[in-house]
Amino acid sequence: MSFRSAGFRPAVLGSALALVFALSASALMAQNAQPKTAAPAAASTAATPASTASTAAVPTAEAAIKPGDATAGQAKAAVCGACHGLDGNSSDAQYPKLAGQSEQYIVRQLTDFKAGKRQNPIMLGMATPLSEQDMHDIGAYFASKTPLPGVADQALVAHGEQLFREGDTKRDIPACMACHSIDGRGNPGAMYPELTSQHAQYIQATLKSWHDGTTWGDDPHSQIMPSIAQKLDADDIAALASYIEGLHSADSQPAAATP
Repeated sequence: MSFRSAGFRPAVLGSALALVFALSASALMAQNAQPKTAAPAAASTAATPASTASTAAVPTAEAAIKPGDATAGQAKAAVCGACHGLDGNSSDAQYPKLAGQSEQYIVRQLTDFKAGKRQNPIMLGMATPLSEQDMHDIGAYFASKTPLPGVADQALVAHGEQLFREGDTKRDIPACMACHSIDGRGNPGAMYPELTSQHAQYIQATLKSWHDGTTWGDDPHSQIMPSIAQKLDADDIAALASYIEGLHSADSQPAAATP
């Protein structure tokens, strides 16, 4: 059978074909449009639990910071031992002793190293990967250790002791013990560091650095020591550093001999 023998005209055939194509195109458009409408709804539904979970996680993260754990800190502080000694008593006098230093002070310094407020390329690399909890744990570990006593140069003791205990009112130099306590144990609440038995070489280098204009931050607390160190001369700095190394706390002194 042919279209011609059945009597179909070309115009009728063209209209029929156009109708078929139109219907097919409408169906295809409707089919394609359906998933696009449904997809955002599904995505919105799926996103709701994730958003809720994210919101719920915020208080948990904030509450995760706890007082330092010395046991956890021992493992985290292992890398510090290369310079500061495994127990915080460095054998190289250019590196400070950390044994007995307060947790608060250690956290403050690590935070400043990480933020670049206190400049030291080595410590920047060490502090950068640490979380706040890591810092507290490391601080707690070193705070639990005891600094090994040092020895002062007797020729410098008198001058150093006068500056440490009395200061120099004529030059507006306050006594060191006003902030660092009578035995050099510091003030953890105010974040004034322990000085007891610290290496004279480290103390001398630090005081000289402050004297020459170095600061460890831009907050008022960071400006205290540079303003004092600038009033010290080279002899003052040498005497103070030596006296501090030989400074022992009361509980580390030998018991008095009984009569």
